[in-house]
Amino acid sequence: MNTKLIIVEGLPGSGKSTTASAIHEILQNYPIKSELFLEGNLDHPADYDGVACFSHSEWGKLENNFVNKEILHSSVEFNSGLFLLPYRKLMNQDNGLFTDTDISSIFKHDIYELPFEQYAALAAKKWADFAETAWRNDKIYIFECSFLQNPLTIGLVKWAETHERLTKHITHLEEIIYKLNPVLLYVSQEDVKGSFLKAYNERPVDWATGFIDYYTKQGFGKKHLLHGIDGTIQVLEDRKKLELEIYESLSIQKFILNNSSYNLQSSNIVKMLTSIQII
Repeated sequence: MNTKLIIVEGLPGSGKSTTASAIHEILQNYPIKSELFLEGNLDHPADYDGVACFSHSEWGKLENNFVNKEILHSSVEFNSGLFLLPYRKLMNQDNGLFTDTDISSIFKHDIYELPFEQYAALAAKKWADFAETAWRNDKIYIFECSFLQNPLTIGLVKWAETHERLTKHITHLEEIIYKLNPVLLYVSQEDVKGSFLKAYNERPVDWATGFIDYYTKQGFGKKHLLHGIDGTIQVLEDRKKLELEIYESLSIQKFILNNSSYNLQSSNIVKMLTSIQII
């Protein structure tokens, strides 16, 4: 199989990052070029993590209030009439670059904070640009959780969008990447509650608090009056149900990897990659 893209999806704590990393490591043993992009990678070619979006007037206001305009000018991307600023990358380079007021103002324009329709249009353009680049490159890209998780986290969790609208958006993304002959691997946990509690107990307190707030205090959680850990688990169960419904509707090559026992072996991944003729 001549694929240029392997996508690994699943709920938090399912083992998707471990699986994506294992695939990348396995491919290193073969004469196959590959590049791995895990969740949160600020250089992700099909994601907008840590990027803010401004209209012409909004950008002018930010620019006028910012002292070091040279940094803004050298970092911003002008795309389809919008100014896209990778503010998190700039913060990592210089954590004193922005004042608290700057950060507050910029975060309001984060692409993940936009209304779903605007986010979806930007995401589709980003995926289309990536697909053209990947088509010309002689390597396999490995993505963790950017295809299903991002649209559903923003569309379902944040904005409580309809299933029909979310499915339509992801189907559009499928059409964009179809020529890359992609493979979708869904890492599944039968016990959603148990896998979330495992992640909850293993990760930093700030992550756990922020995650629960995000899942229960807006969109779907707020609409259904969900609260705390139990409410978060309910949202995750509904998200998984929708993910699997969308998964079934897709026509690209796809596999479900059951990782309920957390012992997904490299040998099993090798067998799967062999069966679809990637290695």
